[in-house]
Amino acid sequence: MSTITGIMEPAPDGTLHLPLPVAWQKLPIRVRATMEPVTSLKSDALPKPALKGFGCLKGKISMSEDFDAPLEDFRDYMP
Repeated sequence: MSTITGIMEPAPDGTLHLPLPVAWQKLPIRVRATMEPVTSLKSDALPKPALKGFGCLKGKISMSEDFDAPLEDFRDYMP
């Protein structure tokens, strides 16, 4: 028996959807639930805000200086 504990957000239709481990997906599952509203969360348990809009990743992505340099593995195929 395994125990899964999580804080889930209700779907727009008011239902909760529980993802199952792959090994459990074809098995019958017994579910016991205790539901209680969460009034306070630690900051590390809060969901991360979604990235939205142009420039939201500015400064987070970089390419190496030799990005355009020829690769040794393809030397035989290059003129």
